[in-house]
Amino acid sequence: MNIHINTPEGTRDRLFAECLERRQVQSALVELFRRRGYTEVITPDVEFYDLFVQSGNPVPQEAMLKIIDRSGKIMVMRPDCTAPIARVAATKLKHLALPQRLYYDQTVFRDRQAHAGGSREIAQCGVEMIGAVGDKADLEMVAMAVDALRACTLPQFHIELGHAGFYRTLAGRMNMPQEELERLRAAIEGKNFALLNDLLEPYRGEDACASLRRLPYLFGGVEVLDEARKLAGSCDSLDHLGRLYSELSEAGYGGCVRFDLGLVHQLDYYTGLVFRGYVEGAGAPVLSGGRYDGLMEQFGRKAEAIGFAVDVDAVGACLDVETPKLKTVIHYGPDLLARALALVDSRPAGSCELSPCRTLDSTMNLAREKGAAGVLLLDAEGERWLTV
Repeated sequence: MNIHINTPEGTRDRLFAECLERRQVQSALVELFRRRGYTEVITPDVEFYDLFVQSGNPVPQEAMLKIIDRSGKIMVMRPDCTAPIARVAATKLKHLALPQRLYYDQTVFRDRQAHAGGSREIAQCGVEMIGAVGDKADLEMVAMAVDALRACTLPQFHIELGHAGFYRTLAGRMNMPQEELERLRAAIEGKNFALLNDLLEPYRGEDACASLRRLPYLFGGVEVLDEARKLAGSCDSLDHLGRLYSELSEAGYGGCVRFDLGLVHQLDYYTGLVFRGYVEGAGAPVLSGGRYDGLMEQFGRKAEAIGFAVDVDAVGACLDVETPKLKTVIHYGPDLLARALALVDSRPAGSCELSPCRTLDSTMNLAREKGAAGVLLLDAEGERWLTV
């Protein structure tokens, strides 16, 4: 009876080069985070569903992979790292001075729509800065986002900045029901121009209508801020973005920073600066973050916060990483194991391995099958190189 067992939908095995890509990205990011003073936290793979309801549902409930425990409580596979870390910072770390700089290297699990593609398992590395507010905190986080992608040795990338307050300012000038405003937000976020025009048509006489109609087009260089000011007038959120860009440019980050004032996702979660990272060769953002000043208070500790997460596999897929090629197989005689291991350890990883074979002929055949260049023979007479 033939049994064919697949992996569950939305999961897959990662082999060889893909594993090297993931580890290379993780190592680069963790080394940067630790150097900048961030300390690691690890939260459970499984959390109570109520945690994410309490945090304002940063991930739609239909995207959560749910489990029922023996008591009947609903649990979910961790769909987001920020809310659990906020829980930890508000409870177990509440005695520590602020700001607290925390990092994580974990997997999140999200259900996808049928036939929508994508993975249910997303390896993330990210940082959260708890208890810091103002321009300096935002500057540090954007600079860290740029340096994170730099550390991964990506050839072409950029960070796009937006601000949750800009959309709220414009939406607040509209005499539009809340349900319609949410549809409007979704149309802007998805750059659905036809729907946006339909939603705004009944309100074309209102002051903010033209600005909202133009919002999905407001992306690019610093000139975007000037155009936005002409459309919307004086606005604190635009002034904030302008100050950030000036400081970032002075520090040498300006060439990696752009703007997208149509970044209006999860406005019930983000409260200020929002940003995303894009890499040449990736079809979606590989980095996402922003300021979420209201989250900690949901867990009993009032503290501002900002952070971001990197999609490790999406970044790794943009790298050119090759699996090391085996060059040498070592055949060793009795009592020479230590010497043979020392030779393996002295060579580049993956280029040399020991033979488990008893006879030299078997080792030569093994080397040919594996495509090695030759066999290094260790015996009582010394070392000899044998070409296969």
